[in-house]
Amino acid sequence: MATTPLTDQAAPGFDDPLGMLAACHRRIERQLATLARLQRHLPENGCDADARAAARATLKYFDNAAPNHDADEEQSLFPRLLAATPDAIPLVDDLEREHAMIAEHWRGLRPMLVGIAAGQRATLSPKQVANLADAYHAHIAREENDLLPLAEEIFDAGTLIVIGEEMAARRGVDPTAPIRRSA
Repeated sequence: MATTPLTDQAAPGFDDPLGMLAACHRRIERQLATLARLQRHLPENGCDADARAAARATLKYFDNAAPNHDADEEQSLFPRLLAATPDAIPLVDDLEREHAMIAEHWRGLRPMLVGIAAGQRATLSPKQVANLADAYHAHIAREENDLLPLAEEIFDAGTLIVIGEEMAARRGVDPTAPIRRSA
């Protein structure tokens, strides 16, 4: 387990893949909050250093960590859930559709953030920010209320170890190494 520097609480490691997925949800929520602050910041402050830094951090997170999170679910969790119970089919189908919808929202918003990060743009669409945030918030609620409890109920310790190892491999890290936070 890794320790988070500001809270000194143990953060989930690859030995707790479901905990890591939930922790990633908190990081997504923080990035969405940064995005909302950036959208409000720009009209008064323009594309200043703070705006450019926020845009770069948001791009880095949603271009790298968020796709890993989706891959963790789509490649490691979903197939095992479907193999374990046909009752998971509607949930997995819905979550996969939501992943596609969120990706579509991100593709629409990303070019604006690239412009802000480069100092070439000083606006961010409130509607597009809200669409991404709303889609993510609903998706996270669904995963935390339905997906993670189902996975916790169905997966045994051995399955969770394999999932954690796959998650580590996806990031190119040793599953026993301390965690560097991104997703």
